[in-house]
Parts: sequence; C-alpha cells; structure tokens
Amino acid sequence: MVFAAALALPATAEEIGCATTTWKLIGANHRVCVYAYDDPKVSGVACHVSQARTGGVKGSLGLAEDPSQFSIACRQIGPIALPGKLPTDEVVFSEDTSIFFKETNVHRFYDQKRNVLIYMAISRKIIEGAPANSISTVPIQPWDGK
Repeated sequence: MVFAAALALPATAEEIGCATTTWKLIGANHRVCVYAYDDPKVSGVACHVSQARTGGVKGSLGLAEDPSQFSIACRQIGPIALPGKLPTDEVVFSEDTSIFFKETNVHRFYDQKRNVLIYMAISRKIIEGAPANSISTVPIQPWDGK
C-alpha cells in the first residue's frame, strides 16, 4: 500500500545547474537554477523548469521567499505511452518556494482533440493567489516508428 502511494506522488526534480544573478557578500548568491523531471505517469516526456532562487543569509537558511519567476520547457524524449486513465488535470511536480505556504506547481493537461499534452507551471500562495505562470506543449507523435 505504501508502494502504491509513492507511485501517486508528483515527480522529483533533478538540479541541472545554476547561474549566479547577484553576488552576495554573506550567504548564498541570488541565482537562477534549472531543474529536470520526467513525467511520472507519461513515459517519453521530460520537462525543464528554470526558477529564481533567493540568496543571502535568509536564502542560505531556507527562510527567504523565492520570487515567482520561472520558465518551463517540455519535450518528447522517447515514445510517449499514455496510461489508460489519464486525468485531464493533474499536478505532476510541486515544490515549496518559501516557508510561508508558497509553492510552484506543474500541472499536466491532456488536449485529446489535438493529441497534445500541456504542462503549466504556476506559482501560488495558499493565502494570496499569484498569477505567475508559464506553459509548454508536447504534441504526441510517433517515435522511431513506434
């Protein structure tokens, strides 16, 4: 049962790299980092999200609120296999961006009419909505004759 629950969890990100945007004398630098994740339910799709990270003393201690500045790009990287029952809207990646309930979520939508997967990154606070968002689409196409 625990194994089944683990399969339902959103994907985990792999840090690819970071670029410094502002040097800080004390604590970590402000930076933009790129993360990769594979869709946990749709094989053959990978997404990369770049996100601003706050440095300084608060950032180093995990107390800073990261800004709602990000971008997403998703691509087909192999044969796409859709599961039998793919939800029309599902959070496939979620990460806290502050200790005060702010998070970045990546939703997957399936546009069956156009045979396209849509990934939307959105930043939100539980108390106050933040409309920052970005989308990427992945047309489902044959891969090497498959």
